[in-house]
Amino acid sequence: MIKDIFPEIKYIGVDDLELDLFEGQYTVPEGMAYNSYVILDDKVAVMDTVDARKGAEWRANLSGALAGRTPDYLVVQHVEPDHSGEIARLMQDYPAMQLVATAKAIQMLPQFFEDASLFEGRTIAVKEGDTLPLGSHTLHFILAPMVHWPEVMVSFEEAAGVLFAADAFGKFGALSKCGYFGEEDDDWACEARRYYFNICGKYGAQVQALLKKAAALPVKVIAPLHGPVLREDLAQYVGLYDTWSKYKAETQGVFVAYASIHGGTAEAAHKMAEILKAKGCPKVAVSDLAREDFAECVEDAFRYPRMVLAASSYDAGLFTPAYNFLHVLQAKTWQKRKLAIIENGSWAPSAGRVIKEMAGTMKEVEIVAEPVTIRSRMKASDIPALEALADAILA
Repeated sequence: MIKDIFPEIKYIGVDDLELDLFEGQYTVPEGMAYNSYVILDDKVAVMDTVDARKGAEWRANLSGALAGRTPDYLVVQHVEPDHSGEIARLMQDYPAMQLVATAKAIQMLPQFFEDASLFEGRTIAVKEGDTLPLGSHTLHFILAPMVHWPEVMVSFEEAAGVLFAADAFGKFGALSKCGYFGEEDDDWACEARRYYFNICGKYGAQVQALLKKAAALPVKVIAPLHGPVLREDLAQYVGLYDTWSKYKAETQGVFVAYASIHGGTAEAAHKMAEILKAKGCPKVAVSDLAREDFAECVEDAFRYPRMVLAASSYDAGLFTPAYNFLHVLQAKTWQKRKLAIIENGSWAPSAGRVIKEMAGTMKEVEIVAEPVTIRSRMKASDIPALEALADAILA
């Protein structure tokens, strides 16, 4: 599709409705948008390409937007394959075009393309604060390393106030599903949150650094590489990113996550949720780590300030779905949370020990009490201990 952000700044991205897993692991039932833009001025700048899966469609969009003109620059903000898939083809099609990117990005380009000669003598390495005048429009380049790759930059177009934000402020979902400007997107935060914590969540400090730079700019439109172009009430989006990147809780409540082999641990987890609700907890979310979208489980671990993790013992350790969950939380720098533990073991309970060891590696994660141990199946005699654990996590 070709859409005007402004008459001279056009969206030329594409939707991918056939993709099953984004980055080989995240389910995208509503598809994925690969965003790209073009600025038509005295000089023409193409802002990123798209995944090679949708290359033909994107090239048609670009051609339609150019209307016979020739690009002078290709601005590469991020070289991940879902944005760089058409770089080589574009360099071949327009031999006078120059590629503009960070020095790190230019260094990385040959990793993705067989013919490195395409880039020889045709690259412009930019650094923090550099500008690229196009005519009445000027791009200002802002480095954003590790949001979420080391070569990333964002670009601010000063005349229109457009922040081309790379992967920041992105979300899962095709624009044909959520609207080009988010017109049909009733809850941007839902899939943006899942996207943020699973894609960028590890790099909160780096996102904070970018937010501080962006705060000094008169931004009127945020144009990310995934998801809708944001142009109204930008404070709500920036506010959420500020909360998420500071690892603050967004929603008051408790996340109850469980990994159960034969159903006994699941029963205890649901009983804990029932107890928490009875004690007035404003929100209780419950997830089966073995069956539900793992990325959503990670999202909820960050969304709420408190978590109860109920897990079976397994091979003298921790049942695999719970172990994998904690491993991902370690990688994503889960922190500043309270944690309560329910373990299940039929003869030698070990889950609680492993959970405590793994949680002990995380910053400011408080284990609120000793684990409650269930022996195979929850009994009436276990309820007082679960009640006490609920009091501890709510305190």
